[in-house]
Amino acid sequence: MPPASTLIIIGVSGCGKTSVGEKLARRLGGVFEDADDFHTEAAKAKMRSGTPLTDEDRWPWYAKLRARIVEMRTLTPHYLLACSALKEIYRDRLRADDDPTQIAFVFLDGGFELIRDRMARRVGHYMPVSLLESQFAILEPPTDAIRVSIDQDVDGIVSETLAHFSAP
Repeated sequence: MPPASTLIIIGVSGCGKTSVGEKLARRLGGVFEDADDFHTEAAKAKMRSGTPLTDEDRWPWYAKLRARIVEMRTLTPHYLLACSALKEIYRDRLRADDDPTQIAFVFLDGGFELIRDRMARRVGHYMPVSLLESQFAILEPPTDAIRVSIDQDVDGIVSETLAHFSAP
């Protein structure tokens, strides 16, 4: 089964969505974007200050992302988007009425300590380590996603994800 035309790489901040998404896009000959780039400056400032976004903060952002997903279908055979999408309702907003050939989610799964340690080493990202607990608190692990452990390097994560599509 080939990959869906849109792959959304999901998980808490610091799990490797951007690194994995960029490599997957190169391997698939697609386009990668990071949903963080679609946040308003006000939303980034709120997070930078250590305040988690509310659902009301997120709804316009998810509407923008959904519009971008639809737009990118006309521009590339494979669109990869890194987006936390921690709750099922967020994934529903991104999915809309798409079927599995159009959109699929890849859940980068890892433990709190591993991700906290990775986030502590990051430089220049607006998301502080202090918000990681709030991300885990609202995380609703998906039941319909490709689940990949992040307890391996990026190449291993990418290979495991691609292997899912080549399996019968």
